[in-house]
Amino acid sequence: MEDALVVGAGLIGTSVALALKARGVSVHLRDVDSVTARIAASLGAGTLEVPRGTVDLAIVAVPPRLVPDVLAGLQAEGVARHYTDVASVKAGPQQDIIALACDTACYVGGHPMAGGERSGPLAARPDLFAGCNWVLTPMPDTETETLNSTLELVAMCGAVPVVMEAAAHDRAVGLVSHAPHVVASLVATLLEQAEERAVSLAGPGLRDLTRIAASDPTLWVDILSANALVVADLLEELSTGLGDAVAGLRAMAATDEDKRSGGARTVENLLCRGRSGRARISGKRGTQPEQYETVTVVIGDQPGELARLFTDASRAGVNVEDVHLEHSAGQLTGQVHLSVTRDLAEVLRAALRNHGWRHH
Repeated sequence: MEDALVVGAGLIGTSVALALKARGVSVHLRDVDSVTARIAASLGAGTLEVPRGTVDLAIVAVPPRLVPDVLAGLQAEGVARHYTDVASVKAGPQQDIIALACDTACYVGGHPMAGGERSGPLAARPDLFAGCNWVLTPMPDTETETLNSTLELVAMCGAVPVVMEAAAHDRAVGLVSHAPHVVASLVATLLEQAEERAVSLAGPGLRDLTRIAASDPTLWVDILSANALVVADLLEELSTGLGDAVAGLRAMAATDEDKRSGGARTVENLLCRGRSGRARISGKRGTQPEQYETVTVVIGDQPGELARLFTDASRAGVNVEDVHLEHSAGQLTGQVHLSVTRDLAEVLRAALRNHGWRHH
């Protein structure tokens, strides 16, 4: 790939452009918002100049509902030899693309499974897709050369290609992304009118659960509207379990011993099933789930403390698989939760003790 056109200079589009630029690709940027396009260009994502000829690949980075019309327009211009998009919903746009008689032989749908709470070009970075799954949904007549061009894009962005059928993709992202976003927002609404003292007690569990609720609502309305029925079905299924949980909890507060026992069994079953489902999530992107042990270290709020902690772990020959920070309310200390493989947990604890760290 020598040159590319990125249409849409938001978080994903600009991150794609930055990744391609880092690999020596000549990138042209286009956005209906000239200010957004200029910001992306000023970050080094590419040039606003119109390509002199046909580029190798055009990447459509606009909301799902806009993909078909933008793709049709680009193909009418003949701007590229191959086309792809990065929209988070595939089936609906794919149907509209067919209805608009777009040339599907030179098109592959795509969806990089990456993002963040912040949107816009200022939140973009070239390593956003490193190690993440990038779903590709080729059409029945997609040419091999077009698929290969898109695979090259995925490789240049450091992502892992996953080929899926469009409808299967939408069901999957509804389960792992779209429905959880609605649930996180519902939980966060409980905080809206809560007393300040209650909210101040929030710990890492609530922060983790509601983190994605901080995302741009307008962007998410676009995403959810394109996958509305799938998400509605998942939430309806979830509501059944929520109803069982409510009934079980009310039974646990009853005076009758049998009711309390029955309610406890219902709630315990829910928690066990939740733990079982959680265990199926891979600790690392694209790998099988692995059991890790957590070593919790008390850390002070001084410059360089985290760096010193990781240096001591590295000298002990321990690879930290994941890390989570927990701040102590009103104190200048916190806790760092280090996830390591079980065979190295005691090695890490011993090394940290030798370097004067307090751990749990």
